[in-house]
Amino acid sequence: MLTVAIHLLPHGQDLGLPEPATPHAAGMDLRAALPEGEIWTLEPGSRRLVPTGLVLALPTGFEGQVRPRSGLALRHGVTVLNAPGTIDADYRGEVAVVLINHGEAPFEVRRGDRIAQLVVAPATPCAWSPQTDLAALGATQRGEGGYGSTGRS
Repeated sequence: MLTVAIHLLPHGQDLGLPEPATPHAAGMDLRAALPEGEIWTLEPGSRRLVPTGLVLALPTGFEGQVRPRSGLALRHGVTVLNAPGTIDADYRGEVAVVLINHGEAPFEVRRGDRIAQLVVAPATPCAWSPQTDLAALGATQRGEGGYGSTGRS
């Protein structure tokens, strides 16, 4: 089990830590840390940066992925605009979620609403090995085919 240092900002103190909704869920729910009693309305087509009240210290070699919640996407057309949003291991600011309303009706966000999910995952560093000859990359069955070249099934 990976241990991640976390700090709850004053406006997120009573919202608790991110936690999975079920024992085997990969994502942990992120909640809106809006001022008590305040409602933010996302009109269709609009976006807003929603605070969570959390600051993380992810270990080197890991990232936080901020992902949409499937129920919000299906029922309301609300999703994370830059999905997945990336939280780098050296970032020490507040985690916030860029929500967008692709739905047909206004969507209200209230304090404590589950607005996204967080997955902590390995982030493998890489070093590039430039090749002067394209053939040095190696041939594959797929080759240069992309954008639907492998079919639907």
